[in-house]
Amino acid sequence: QVQLQESGPGLVKPSQTLSLTCTVSGGSIATSYYYWTWIRQPPGKGFEWMGAIASDGSIYYSPSLKSHTSISRDTSKNQFSLQLSSVTPEDTAVYYCAASGGLGPPEDNEYDYWGQGTQVTVSS
Repeated sequence: QVQLQESGPGLVKPSQTLSLTCTVSGGSIATSYYYWTWIRQPPGKGFEWMGAIASDGSIYYSPSLKSHTSISRDTSKNQFSLQLSSVTPEDTAVYYCAASGGLGPPEDNEYDYWGQGTQVTVSS
């Protein structure tokens, strides 16, 4: 059973960088045939796919977020991370990491495993 757990600060100031880490257990991010994915859900809105990293290390970004998003991984810790720079209050959302069978939002792809989600608020 694959389990994912997000970690990171719950409050970030505008213009700063949001950094989150997803720790995976029960499966290797380097060998499991999943896209290790970051998605978010702003208050009152649907899920927004942010990007993903594949088991071979290939990284994919949402075109709308690519300019200020960075995804990386540490295979020795079985973790993958998200950095979102120059945040604004519009980046306030619940952020999830997940293991998905394809690239894109949950309504279009099979999402087999999810983290519990972490609330991030952007405010001064």
